[in-house]
Amino acid sequence: MKAPSLNWINKIKSEHLVLFLLMAFVSLVALIPLLRLTWAALLPGGEFDLQRIYNLIMGRRVFEAIINTLIIAFSSTALALLIGVTSALLVALTDMRAKSFWIFGLVIPLMIPPQVAAYAWLMAFSPSSPILGVFGYSLQAGTRHPFYSIGGIIFLLGLTSAPLVFLTVRASLRSLPGDLVEAARAFGASPLQLLFTTILPLVRASIFAGAALAFVNSVGNFGIQAMLGIPARVSTIMTLIYRKINSYGPSALNDMAVLSLMMAALIVVALMLSSWLGRKTDQSIVGYARPLSLKLGAWRLPIEVLAWGFLLLTLVLPLSSLLATSLVQSLGVTLTFKTFTFEYYYKALIEIKAIRKAFLFSFSISLATVLILAVITVIMGYFVVWKKGIIARFLQLASELSFALPGLIIGVAMILTFLRPLPIISVSIYGTFWIILIAYFSNYLALAMRPILGGFEQLDRGLDEAAQIFGAGFLTRLRDIIFPMIAPAAFAGAILVFMTAFNEIQTSVLLVSSRAQTIGPKIIGLEETGSTTVAAAVGALMVLSVLFLMIISSLFSHKLPKGVLPWSN
Repeated sequence: MKAPSLNWINKIKSEHLVLFLLMAFVSLVALIPLLRLTWAALLPGGEFDLQRIYNLIMGRRVFEAIINTLIIAFSSTALALLIGVTSALLVALTDMRAKSFWIFGLVIPLMIPPQVAAYAWLMAFSPSSPILGVFGYSLQAGTRHPFYSIGGIIFLLGLTSAPLVFLTVRASLRSLPGDLVEAARAFGASPLQLLFTTILPLVRASIFAGAALAFVNSVGNFGIQAMLGIPARVSTIMTLIYRKINSYGPSALNDMAVLSLMMAALIVVALMLSSWLGRKTDQSIVGYARPLSLKLGAWRLPIEVLAWGFLLLTLVLPLSSLLATSLVQSLGVTLTFKTFTFEYYYKALIEIKAIRKAFLFSFSISLATVLILAVITVIMGYFVVWKKGIIARFLQLASELSFALPGLIIGVAMILTFLRPLPIISVSIYGTFWIILIAYFSNYLALAMRPILGGFEQLDRGLDEAAQIFGAGFLTRLRDIIFPMIAPAAFAGAILVFMTAFNEIQTSVLLVSSRAQTIGPKIIGLEETGSTTVAAAVGALMVLSVLFLMIISSLFSHKLPKGVLPWSN
């Protein structure tokens, strides 16, 4: 009798081994740190002490920070809904011209580092404003800056969260059946009646989803809260955690773990509530989805003027102020051919060693994150989309949970997990390249996965199945079939992750050390030391890097899976 071939067994083993390694990776970067955070918050001494938690939360400073956080989050979410829903309706349903360029401008605030956006607005409305000063509208010297306030924080968080609402609602509006809308118009519905009785009720689920994303972004946006809130003495949970750990070090970790866990719970509740409301108000739609183009008629030009005026005010004004500040010889000087200089760019890139090292460090760690996650997410996408099952679902949920949590919480979890030397090898990675890299894996795994999942959904699995029938092993199919087919989606995910990681501040701000400095937190440090023009140059370089990557990826958008670039029309 012919002995059974061991080839089939080897194939199964390789696939199972890869799946085991994926579980170990996700557990290390996502699950174990979050479990360690939970343990430190609830059982720091091995026992649950409710009184300690109550005393901490009801303390004056903590309670004030909680109230401020909720006020800021709800108010900025309302502003984001107003801007995001209006923008989505305008882009998805009307015949407005030059939509692609307008969408690109609308989404830019989502891509720009929040600390840079805050700094740009501070420059735009400062007494030395290089733009408003030309027209005589800058603040008088000694006047309190309007953005150093809870209102300034709400305004900027609303602007940066609005693209999240826009992208979510626009996707739902695209799927509206044109027949249903045209039927309502045929029965005499006015534009406002059509909007409030037909269109908005059909996209309520996406509006709730966008509101949840805006709420989560507002709660966890450390850059804006730190740049505006700390000088204005508007304390939030995020800034309180940052200041306590910076002031007291590891001794404050257990208490700050409580606040981190409370914020995580708040975010999870917001996402669950949004999902529940979406399901409760969901309506089944029968009809053919096709793009709608409601004619604006005589209102088209005024609406286009308002739309582009909005971008001019909220995008061009702050960014041009940031750029102008970085190009003058000294703060407060009007930008002319005589005062124009690249001195501060030279200082940022060449002369000041700490900034140059931070740029190089951010570039190298972002590139390492992109390359490693590109391989891991392709393999994960194979199991999540094509294999499914409980383990695949666990991998996806764990990565999504880490992505939903603010980077500062991930930072606290990483400190708690890796503060002590690693077992067995007795090597400490705290304060090194490696702890920040692991934190980036945790925070950006789901972001890298999203284009991959969309790519797998659009691929035909027939080629992979045929190769499997003819005896190709799992690793061989990955190398020769799966990776080449999914490469465009992997590239899109890599661009998104690199743009986010290169300029980020939230994840690394608690993890940086003299040996490991990222560029994200540098603007806060430069502003605190009074190096305003150098900070403007660093911020301008960060913005230019984001715009460069957005433009490059847009040029190759025709080769990428549909919908993976958020700024594409």
